[in-house]
Amino acid sequence: MAVGTKIMVGRNVIVRKLDSLEALGAVTNICSDKTGTLTQGKMVVKRAWVIAEGTYSVGDSNNPVDPTSAEISFESNPPFDDTPPKVPKTQAQRQAESPWLPASEFSGKTFFTQYLNVATFCNLATVHRNRETEHWDTRGDPTEIAIQVFASRFDWGRRKFTSGDDPSWTELAEYPFDSDVKRMTVIYRNLRSDREKGCADWAFMKGAVERVLEACATIQYADGAVPLSAGQEEKVMRNMEELASQGLRVLALAKRPWNFQTEDWGHLPRGDVERDMTLLGLIGLYDPPRVETAGAVKACHKAGINVHMLTGDHKQTARAIAIEVGILPPRANQLAPDTKVRMVEALHRRKKFVAMTGDGVNDSPALKRADVGIGMGMAGSDVAKDASDIVLTDDNFASILNSIEEGRRMFDNIKKFVLHLLAENIAQACTLLIGLAFKDSTGLSVFPLAPVEILWIIMITSSFPDMGLGWEPASDDVMTRPPHNLKVGIFTTELLVDLTVYGFWMAALCLASFELVVFGFGDGNLGHNCNHSIDDGCELVYRARSTTFTCLTWFALFLAWEMVHMRRSFFRLESNPPHIWTMWARHAWRNPFLFWSIMAGFITVFPIIYVPGLNTVVFKHAPISWEWGIVIAEALLFFLGIEFWKLCKRVYFRRHGDKVRNPETELGASTFSRYASTAGSGVTDGGVDVEAQT
Repeated sequence: MAVGTKIMVGRNVIVRKLDSLEALGAVTNICSDKTGTLTQGKMVVKRAWVIAEGTYSVGDSNNPVDPTSAEISFESNPPFDDTPPKVPKTQAQRQAESPWLPASEFSGKTFFTQYLNVATFCNLATVHRNRETEHWDTRGDPTEIAIQVFASRFDWGRRKFTSGDDPSWTELAEYPFDSDVKRMTVIYRNLRSDREKGCADWAFMKGAVERVLEACATIQYADGAVPLSAGQEEKVMRNMEELASQGLRVLALAKRPWNFQTEDWGHLPRGDVERDMTLLGLIGLYDPPRVETAGAVKACHKAGINVHMLTGDHKQTARAIAIEVGILPPRANQLAPDTKVRMVEALHRRKKFVAMTGDGVNDSPALKRADVGIGMGMAGSDVAKDASDIVLTDDNFASILNSIEEGRRMFDNIKKFVLHLLAENIAQACTLLIGLAFKDSTGLSVFPLAPVEILWIIMITSSFPDMGLGWEPASDDVMTRPPHNLKVGIFTTELLVDLTVYGFWMAALCLASFELVVFGFGDGNLGHNCNHSIDDGCELVYRARSTTFTCLTWFALFLAWEMVHMRRSFFRLESNPPHIWTMWARHAWRNPFLFWSIMAGFITVFPIIYVPGLNTVVFKHAPISWEWGIVIAEALLFFLGIEFWKLCKRVYFRRHGDKVRNPETELGASTFSRYASTAGSGVTDGGVDVEAQT
């Protein structure tokens, strides 16, 4: 696991709890935030609908925080136009009517100026050019940065009006954004305004469209403000859904004159300010998906992992992004913070293993409740990081896939390590126990293996290849297999059968080598007291013991190579190898530690057998000559036996093995009903629901 954590640092994942990395290999469901994880978290305003004038569109830009880097187009129609022209316009006609122009061409419009006042003052972000580097620097929430950049395109940035020796506007009160009310309100005073001619204090509001509409009493048209009727509200919602269907996050902007004198702004109730507002328009922000997100989601589906997208954005916005990244939900509703906890609980009731991402303080309960909590290193709060098991240093969804792949690799390597070790133990135990049947002239059993030989194989020969198996890279099919079951652990039925088969096969070959030397090619004389010295006719036993020791040593070394993949042949470890005849050699070298461990174990056999004194006195065996033919023949039989068993396994698992259940086959079906129900989970249609899932 320590090796795995070191590898994950290079893949933008910091592991806070070691067991979580192994557990990631068993994840069946990922609940991910949208903003900043599936998307880039770099928002830019694309559409701005000023109800009294029309729709402003922002062109493409290489730098989303540079206010001077994009042109603007304007059309008098709203985003949703229910009165299409009788004759459809061509692209050239539409471009001629709404040409792309510098932002300065649109300054001075009355209602657009009021719209920009809300955008720039009801905003805590700052945008300014660094005089030393000439680069644009920003500070604040990504959403507010995008809106402030939009206002700055028209030279309407907040610092222009509120900073300096003679500011023209000053802030009186602020009611910050809250996840319950989903809106923000500020009160500003225009220091250049004449109170006798007009209002000097204004309340500006921005927030979720539904919540801003609740606080609005009128709507601003070109000929004046009129009461907000149900029909007008429906028209606003249609325009909002049109923008959201384009993948835009939509907010509403509103204002009202403030004619009340207040000495203590801190005790002024929020409800007294957030009412009788006048709706000015909508603003649509685009947060493009990360380039690698779609591929990562598809890879998760191939690995049998469901991906759920959880967000507080409007369902149409979520649906558009979900389609773009490969998550196509059967239903979508807006999400409240506590729904993440309910989602985890609903999945747990379905016996799923859940990984949850989160970056805010409100996400910490869900991160704690999930089997694996994943915090965001860049945009995440300290509370969320403390509640998480692993932290993504780049806030990238693709890094979750990296951690899952590493978790599966680690789990596989632990199984390989255990299988290699226990199979050897079974082989040694069976060889010794069955070898008790070999008795000398006095009736004492003659050991096929000496105690020092067994210790050497366990402590020296096998330990380094076992460590090498821990460094083994992930196989190319690691993300095309279904998640493993942590309740079963590493001791699966397959592993238990494998270690039994491998152990008995090695034991049978070792006993056969001993018998061939003593009884096949020898005279069958087991000597006298051959467990202690080579005297009294024990040379034949010592040569047989040396042959058995060499066979078992080579079996242990070659078994490590066979354990690189538990089902595929060592000579074909890739599904589609480019060079089929040399592939085995390249795979033998791809793990240098394992390669040199096997080579070292192979070479050290010779001095142990042939160094005088070390062989007969310490290891209780003697040099061999023609017996090498038996060793080589049994090594070939060992490979043939293991390869035949793997072939049988491949045939069996192709017919009866667990198949990967690709969630993509269920896209468009009512799959959410399998995870949460109105009665069982407490998840209702009242705006407390999963945003998007597959």
